[in-house]
Amino acid sequence: MSAESSPLPRRFGLLPATALNMTNMMGAGPFITIPLLMTALRGPQAMLGWVVALVIVICDGMVWSELGAAMPGSGGSFHYLREAFGRERFGRLMAFLFVWQFVLSGPLEIASGYIGFASYASYIWTGLGRGGAIALTIGIGVLNVVLLYRRIHAIARITVSLWVGTLITVLAVIVTGAMHFDPRIAFDFPPGAFDFSLGFFLGLGAASRIGVYDYLGYYDVCYIGDEVREPGRVIPRSILISTAAVALIYIGINLSIVGVIPWREFVPADAHAESGFIVSHFMERIHGARVATIFTLLILWTTFGSVFALLLGYSRIPFAAAQSGYFFRAFGKLHPTKQFPYVSLIVLGVLSIIAGFFSLGTVIDAMIVTRILVQFMGQVFGLILLRRNAPEMPRPYRMWLYPVPALVALLGWIFLFATTQLEVILFGIGMLALGGVAFLVWSWRTARWPFPQIGDATT
Repeated sequence: MSAESSPLPRRFGLLPATALNMTNMMGAGPFITIPLLMTALRGPQAMLGWVVALVIVICDGMVWSELGAAMPGSGGSFHYLREAFGRERFGRLMAFLFVWQFVLSGPLEIASGYIGFASYASYIWTGLGRGGAIALTIGIGVLNVVLLYRRIHAIARITVSLWVGTLITVLAVIVTGAMHFDPRIAFDFPPGAFDFSLGFFLGLGAASRIGVYDYLGYYDVCYIGDEVREPGRVIPRSILISTAAVALIYIGINLSIVGVIPWREFVPADAHAESGFIVSHFMERIHGARVATIFTLLILWTTFGSVFALLLGYSRIPFAAAQSGYFFRAFGKLHPTKQFPYVSLIVLGVLSIIAGFFSLGTVIDAMIVTRILVQFMGQVFGLILLRRNAPEMPRPYRMWLYPVPALVALLGWIFLFATTQLEVILFGIGMLALGGVAFLVWSWRTARWPFPQIGDATT
């Protein structure tokens, strides 16, 4: 579906587009993953994972910027992969596999926010057990769908308000940490911290995956490309601004916390209950329980802003696929009066709630590995193919120093995938193989490539 034929109104300018990306990026991630990050390498040297992750997302952000500016259609990666690999042959396969893996990875990412929300809620409601956390996940998930069940212009205003709450929260952490920062605590490296053994690189890979998870969302605006004003200008700028701003904020947040609370007090994460609400613990140590409770409410606001932005962007992906004839027709329906993809919104909202019943570590690893093979690595190859096969394509933004950033991003994704636990790698490959089988069955039933085209049947 082309940007010109979009039935969706273009309401998102640079401010709400940047706000959308940043609320996604600065959701639960930095507040719930610091203990996991430090556990990966058992010490503050795990901060190197943030550096590796930042290099990967900056280079990958250039990939998204060029593709998004050139093809500003709803669906993001689905749209890019289909065009890069050919609409009727391998592009169909790549687009199908992307939607296939997204049905799992999208809800997993949203669910991580629900998990973080429940973790911090347990600081206020100390008696909140497993059953209570599940009930809270269901309630927040339903509320998220209800708020998004409306026109896009109202959503743009809600996004900016959530973004403001997010900035207040993270700036409060940074200012508080700066006023009480102790470099002896922050840089208390254990013996052999930088031995560069195989174990070190495996741990660095784990830390980098967590870092990438926290940066995820720098491309969220690409999923609503049909709803962005001046997409050739707004999409690349919103990606660049949000990535740079969040990188600085993340550095401040992490140094603030590890410069006040000794890392040995919350590492390993699974052995310390307070690791689930480490920022609340941080504020309580400095200002007392009352201030920590108020601040926890701000974190809950920030976390909700993140899952709000995620579900908004991700609900457009199956919609775009269905509109193009690459997914089930029902997902291509717009609300008869409010003009938004309500079927896709409801389905992804329900799956996100279900995924929220699993542990945070399981959700993060499964999400990253599932997404790397088709989406991130596929887009790098797709960009290279488009540069070679469609040099005349209008490109309002062109990657700086091409092809160096694309190759750096590709190597980074390979590193993250290769350093993942074997069972998770097998899970990702298995999901991809199952998707290939589903594609063949779907193609056979619809009489499309790679089978003889004996009709124009669609799902």
